[in-house]
Amino acid sequence: MASDLLQQLRLNGPVPRHVAVIMDGNGRWARERGRPREFGHRAGMRAVREAVEAAGDAGVEVLTLFAFSQENWHRPQGEVAALMTLLELYVRKERRELKEKGVEVHAVGQLHLLGPRTRAAIQSIVEHTRGGTKLKLNLAISYGSRAEIVHAARRLAERVREGTLMPGEIDEELFAEHLYTPGDPDPDLLIRTSGEMRISNFMLWQLAYTELHVSPVLWPDFTREHFFAALLEYQQRERRFGRVLAT
Repeated sequence: MASDLLQQLRLNGPVPRHVAVIMDGNGRWARERGRPREFGHRAGMRAVREAVEAAGDAGVEVLTLFAFSQENWHRPQGEVAALMTLLELYVRKERRELKEKGVEVHAVGQLHLLGPRTRAAIQSIVEHTRGGTKLKLNLAISYGSRAEIVHAARRLAERVREGTLMPGEIDEELFAEHLYTPGDPDPDLLIRTSGEMRISNFMLWQLAYTELHVSPVLWPDFTREHFFAALLEYQQRERRFGRVLAT
């Protein structure tokens, strides 16, 4: 099934260069099975591997996964600790294989809020996979888009104060260079699982003209087939970027 969908993708033409994913539904998946939320987060790790492998096979250039939001810090301490442990486990289990597959990992967000052990784990996977050319994987950790935009505005304000930048020189391109994802194309496609119809403070600037795909599937059940199906649907869209196309 997956191979058939991948063949269809290749026949249909270009795939999105950048896919962003809001991985939602771990807690609900666990609750439906009478298990704690941590059980769902652990199951969601399998879906992360599926998405990364599917993106690489399809020829996606950049995959951004919303792994841990700023708001997640307000969850119960036990759940936060379990999520940090899972991040460290992901690094240990996947670091070598990601490097072998040509995946270059980047971490974006307020990483200074992470504990020393988790920060060290994230840094290790970033350094170990540096130079990968098949897929750029952005892990959004301790991430909030409003904070990202404020951070960019502060950096630009500092440059103006220092006298190295005139206010009139600030445009959209320069502003984007001061976000957490400089040099990345804006996401062409946003996938959100679990059927929720919101973007949850994720890449607000970058998603201005992004196509949205909301899947009812809970994240732990999201497979490479679901990923390929989302790309196939994207290929059927007519992207206008606010313009009217000639007929």
